[in-house]
Amino acid sequence: MPDALKKALLIYNPTSGRRRRRRFAEIERAVGILKEAGITAEVAATSAPGSAKNLAQMAVSQRRDLVIACGGDGTINEIINGLAGSQVPMALLPAGTANILAKELGIPWDIPHAARLIPGGAVRRIALGIAVPTDGSAPEFLPREGRYFLCVAGAGPDGAIVNGVDEILKKNAGIVAYFAEGMRQLVRYAFPEMRVLSGGKERGATIIIAGRTAHYGGPFKITTGASLFEDSFELLINSSRSRWGYLACLPALWLGRLRNRPDIEVWKATDAICKPAGSETVYAQVDGEPVGPLPLAFRIVPDALSLVTPPAR
Repeated sequence: MPDALKKALLIYNPTSGRRRRRRFAEIERAVGILKEAGITAEVAATSAPGSAKNLAQMAVSQRRDLVIACGGDGTINEIINGLAGSQVPMALLPAGTANILAKELGIPWDIPHAARLIPGGAVRRIALGIAVPTDGSAPEFLPREGRYFLCVAGAGPDGAIVNGVDEILKKNAGIVAYFAEGMRQLVRYAFPEMRVLSGGKERGATIIIAGRTAHYGGPFKITTGASLFEDSFELLINSSRSRWGYLACLPALWLGRLRNRPDIEVWKATDAICKPAGSETVYAQVDGEPVGPLPLAFRIVPDALSLVTPPAR
């Protein structure tokens, strides 16, 4: 890491994920580790939805050298929306319900251990995805100018799960809340079709995953050909409208053979415009956060974020 990165803001979510009672003590240890390496980190806790984005924007306006994110996918998503387009790098101390970025970069789920990796890390400039309304509307969770995402976005059953998950259960039970909502949606979801326009071709689908990472949620890997360091998505769609067809995908997903199924199509692109094929609502999500219903577009924004990656092993 360049020697100039000395003044950091460490943004953490005190209510996310597991081991909350131990987290502040671990953060204090991390701050000490960073100080020994010459990085002075001021700690700022999030206080409400949107505050991590505001804190990241404040760090940019204060000309901080570095922002350190300590939280799960939702906290990280807010922070990258505050940093996007700036030159202030983001480093990671994993926490939260899930943490796709930590898995993708091989960062250990141990805050002090992860802190030791930051001083020797490399700063790499990467693209971000963005979800943008295509009909001029401004849905509840999606500003008119769009919302950036780092790892994964989607629409269809996963969007329904994210938009429907009980926030209190999520806070108390973590990833179990998503599995519970997934089971509920499996029983009630009607698998409405959407139209996906990408690369000059229109396709019918009941789910789309726009991946910037191989990892998805929990233990799953779906867009296994995706990379944070490419200026593209790997897009995956399923055209099945059958509940049993989706159930039949689960063993293939566990075994890493999902893309071998005949109703699955995978390709790389820099954009995908998604709209409902009929009158039924199709919900979307970015980095596990709700962004409301289609229509919207997923697009790549090159050269959008500076990311601290761990030292090569």
